[in-house]
Amino acid sequence: MKVCRYVPRNTASAPSPRYGLIEDENVIEVSGVPWGPWTRSAHSSRLADVRMLAPVEPSKIVCVGRNYAAHAAELGNEVPKEPLIFLKPSTSIIGPEESVVLTKYSKQVEHEGELGLVVGRRCSHLQDSEDGLSYLLGYTCLNDVTARDLQKSDVQFTRGKGFDTFCPIGPHIETELDPANLQVETRVNGAVRQSSNTSLMIYPVPFLVRWISRMMTLLPGDVIATGTPAGVGALVAGDIVEVTVSRVGVLRNPVRAPQD
Repeated sequence: MKVCRYVPRNTASAPSPRYGLIEDENVIEVSGVPWGPWTRSAHSSRLADVRMLAPVEPSKIVCVGRNYAAHAAELGNEVPKEPLIFLKPSTSIIGPEESVVLTKYSKQVEHEGELGLVVGRRCSHLQDSEDGLSYLLGYTCLNDVTARDLQKSDVQFTRGKGFDTFCPIGPHIETELDPANLQVETRVNGAVRQSSNTSLMIYPVPFLVRWISRMMTLLPGDVIATGTPAGVGALVAGDIVEVTVSRVGVLRNPVRAPQD
């Protein structure tokens, strides 16, 4: 299934966000939330008549750093001996076609295209024998936008990763795929900047879910960013950045300058 969160276009009042299932060129509205009891409704809309939002509103975004050896090398870092994790605030999330807004506090904002995981049920202290994938609702595209100069000067990642609009996700959640062999690409203005495969992750998806669950409880709707491949690069106002994950889709966002 392709699970989305959306609002109708061209309505007189501000509509409330709703969840739906994408089927062909239509969105079928659902009652409830995708990770809880839900039912299909009789109401549907054409895709052209809705605006896609970020597919979830998580309590937290757990990010994995240096999970591709080539990316660790390009920044002059060693491969971590265990997963390197950090958090992005939920306020950094935007959806497809929303603008990444650069910050006046950084002179080096960069893209980081990634496979995103969406948690489907509460998990804590998973054992090695447990199937980490069974705790996931599905998969999406994610851009871990980063103020690289601030990340380097601060040593820790909170400020450089946490600005509003620095976590585009979407365009929807794909619930039925194997994350072990997916192509991940980032294009800026149509030019390929990053191109790799999840088979090259140092720590694969099932391991990450189990490992992170031992550090913190993962709640339904939480997002895990699995790490970015080599090829990160600068974004400037006027750019169009696209993150593509095979069998998921394309997450497209314009980039604009900050407003004082």
